Amino acid sequence: MAFELSEDQLKTAENKLKRYLPMSQQNSDLFKDALLFATDAAVLEEILSKSSVFDWSKYFCVGTSVSHTEIFKAVASAKGVPCKRVATCYLMTLEDVSRLPSVDSSGISISSLDESHIGLVNQTWKFGKDDVAVAMIRNMIANFPSCCVLDAERKPVSWILTYPSCAIGMLYTLPEHRGKGYAKILVSSLAKRNHALGYPVYSFIEEENAVSYRLFVNLGFTEDPSYREAWFEFNKFQIFQ
Repeated sequence: MAFELSEDQLKTAENKLKRYLPMSQQNSDLFKDALLFATDAAVLEEILSKSSVFDWSKYFCVGTSVSHTEIFKAVASAKGVPCKRVATCYLMTLEDVSRLPSVDSSGISISSLDESHIGLVNQTWKFGKDDVAVAMIRNMIANFPSCCVLDAERKPVSWILTYPSCAIGMLYTLPEHRGKGYAKILVSSLAKRNHALGYPVYSFIEEENAVSYRLFVNLGFTEDPSYREAWFEFNKFQIFQ
């Protein structure tokens, strides 16, 4: 059985839940996530079909277990909404941060990303290059931990960010700086930082990204063989149309 909260009930729930969010998120409208939990397929389909959890008239992106794929596709089809699967990922988790292998970062300048780096991250991210991505990256840099390697001119040459879900990702190294071990240093550094902040340490790795998969496994991350995350886009992004 599923039921939808009234507007007043939603406001009450929002105010109570805000107490459990980091201060950086309590007054931010830059980027919002909808978290939907269901253990019953029929209830999930009912919520998606009848509730206001998602505005099916607008563009949105959803990450969900591949086991829910057909439900999302069926609801989208019934509503006449175009649906595109954009990625399927392994769930990689680091259970014991203390077992991270030793990484030599001597002589390497490690820092955090700032607002001046939003454009660089956006242009190099596989799913970037639009206003939705810019807003998302700005929120991540402003409110969540990040790490980067700086060159002699204090410009980032390799970086990794933390998503609002606490997953680490957007790992990227400029082509001319690859093969120097920067990715290993950054994943290790951000894993330790997030763990110290009380965040779970995990990442989603696309199935075809064998290089990242090996990197994370070599750092002690383990794959959950029972789970795959699928990402879908619904409707077409219209800002530049």
